[in-house]
Amino acid sequence: MNQMNPNVPSRSDHLPGPRSPRGRGAAINPPNRFQRFHQQADYEHLSYDEEALAGQENPQTQYFPDQSQSIVTSNDSPDIPYRYTLNPYRGCSHGCAYCYARPTHEYLGLSAGLDFETKVIYKPRAPALFREFLARPGWQAEPICLSGVTDCYQPAERRFRLTRGCLEVALEARQPVSLVTKNALILRDLDLLEELARRRLVHVSISITTLDAALARRMEPRTSPPELRLQAVRRLSQAGVPVGVLVAPVIPGLTDWEIPRIVRAAAQAGAQCACCQLVRLPLTVKPVFLDWLQRNFPLRRRKIENLIRWTHEGRLNSPEFCVRLSGSGPMAEQIAQLFHTFAHKYGLDGGCRPLDSSQFRPPRQPGGQLWLF
Repeated sequence: MNQMNPNVPSRSDHLPGPRSPRGRGAAINPPNRFQRFHQQADYEHLSYDEEALAGQENPQTQYFPDQSQSIVTSNDSPDIPYRYTLNPYRGCSHGCAYCYARPTHEYLGLSAGLDFETKVIYKPRAPALFREFLARPGWQAEPICLSGVTDCYQPAERRFRLTRGCLEVALEARQPVSLVTKNALILRDLDLLEELARRRLVHVSISITTLDAALARRMEPRTSPPELRLQAVRRLSQAGVPVGVLVAPVIPGLTDWEIPRIVRAAAQAGAQCACCQLVRLPLTVKPVFLDWLQRNFPLRRRKIENLIRWTHEGRLNSPEFCVRLSGSGPMAEQIAQLFHTFAHKYGLDGGCRPLDSSQFRPPRQPGGQLWLF
């Protein structure tokens, strides 16, 4: 154990020494900002142990149950279009190098780096807790967003089916919900989404960062490829499910030039609306992303980093509300204008229809008892 400056990750934070983990966005575990001490791995004695090094090169995802007693959280952020969120998972094995949610893992005593991708917390009682929340006498129905932090259709959902369970509760209660994902696994629940859409109770946003499959595989290693995300947009639209595309995050110098083609592809796939957000690198996202940039684009790293800074007044993140997602300055304005021009051209600037909260009815309790009033 060594006392560490949490803002200065060392070379020994690269877990597999000279190798990088395969299929992961992060190759480091930066120090937890809430902990005074940071443990560093020493691989010198494993120099000739290929089996041990191979294990470090291919870390497995671990799942841990979270016995939370509540599932719906609220926020009052003026730049987030929903007040309530529901997250069945903490951490995300999608491994997106830029993920703004990475620092949330530090509240669990873990790292925002490789830990965030390989130590996923699931909430086995999520559907039951959602049912309890909706059955509260004081609940005045309004839309709840699934995936306000981590993706509710990340690979863990194949195994635990918590998101599907929550959608079943929403359909029973006629509770309006919105979903944000970058995984085509959402099509598994098309039967529920169709029924919710028929009652104007659901809206889906599919996040598309790039149409370059090779870049997506490196930057978002365990997400669905861009083509499968567009197929998801197409099938959802054909099924009558309102679907939009989130062009996010836009990374200046790396993906900003793709905005017109992403918007065009979204429109061709049947999206009804689109929106755009700039990349931001708060707290311990910064060392993870910059390390990823150095490993994948060493000759362009400095330029891309500087361009990001130009959209956040010389910083890598804007903490101010109403600015953090759009940035500021000429570069940010240029990107915003580019997006709005093509969103208007392809008819994706009108927004999606509002959800209907008037149909809500409290769900049944586990014992079958209904509320009298």
